[in-house]
Amino acid sequence: MAAILPGSTIGVLGSGQLGRMFTIAARRLGYRVHTFSPDEDSPTGQVADHEVTASYDDLAAVAAFARDVAAVTFEFENVPSRTVDTLGADTIVRPSGRVLHVAQHRVREKQFLAQAGIPVAPFAVVHDAADLQAGLTRLGVPAILKTASFGYDGKGQARIADPGDAAAAWEGIGCQPAVLEGVVDFACEVSVVVARGQDGALADYGAIENSHRNHILDVSVWPARVPGPTAAQAVAVARAACEALDVVGVLCVEMFVTAAGEVIVNELAPRPHNSGHLTIDAHVTCQFEQQLRAVCGLPLGSTTAHAPAAAMANLLGDAWARGEPDWAAALAIPGVKLHLYGKAAARPGRKMGHISATAATPDAAEALVRHARQVIVRQ
Repeated sequence: MAAILPGSTIGVLGSGQLGRMFTIAARRLGYRVHTFSPDEDSPTGQVADHEVTASYDDLAAVAAFARDVAAVTFEFENVPSRTVDTLGADTIVRPSGRVLHVAQHRVREKQFLAQAGIPVAPFAVVHDAADLQAGLTRLGVPAILKTASFGYDGKGQARIADPGDAAAAWEGIGCQPAVLEGVVDFACEVSVVVARGQDGALADYGAIENSHRNHILDVSVWPARVPGPTAAQAVAVARAACEALDVVGVLCVEMFVTAAGEVIVNELAPRPHNSGHLTIDAHVTCQFEQQLRAVCGLPLGSTTAHAPAAAMANLLGDAWARGEPDWAAALAIPGVKLHLYGKAAARPGRKMGHISATAATPDAAEALVRHARQVIVRQ
């Protein structure tokens, strides 16, 4: 299939910060971008050439959107299958509906990975309270009960520390289809962002180390401070998952690292990922440009880094609690970059932007972004 060249129009389903950063990368290369979501004046819509505001279930609007673009990609995976099918009737869709079908449902995702021989935590499929009890008997406690669909940033999850907590956990997730996972005794969490082109070529950024706060990604550090063989294993697992799914686009594989240095896949995201935001300032080709290149059938870009290490710290709405943050304080720090997403209302826990920095070591990069985030908060 011929490449989709600059000057063409690319469609993005979803209109949050991931779509915004994709659009900035696409426009830099001379592409036009249309975005489709239920929201107006969205982070993506503010920088796109055209913003379509409609429900994902409005198939007539979806079809019209598809006819105006050369290809469609996604900034989130929870897109109804009918929507993807409608898009595919009129334009190129990357990654494919099959990839989204697997990644948007935790049961299908776990089963796919297990069948592909990719390491995952012990799990049980839960359709009802009896399944939950059977799963707890097999896996033991503690365990995590997660809704099969529409869970992110810790939402749709319940920790079960005692079998007696099962009924409350089941009620807590709305008595809906779920997956029960055995708790992994992990030393740290890492992710690997992999891009795969139309020709099957792969490019990755190595292992990125992640820390969370209140189930939301807090800080990412590259390269991950894990032994070399562990980092290599994480990359190999991520590449294997990308090839098994036949992804054309970007895939982020989130993994636990055990005390023994083994990696276990936690979740897949068939799109750019929060942990990969540091690639914008740290690497020759960022994850968003890679997504564009893959979707358009162009060669993937170099993932060579500009510095030995980098880090990213999320900015949540909590930073606005005492008024507008002191942006000048962060921007006065050498090596620090500020990215804001154009969201009108700052709410606790809402991702409003991020700070990134490059440095000589991972420790130094992490210290830099944490310091920059701290000084912006009004006292």
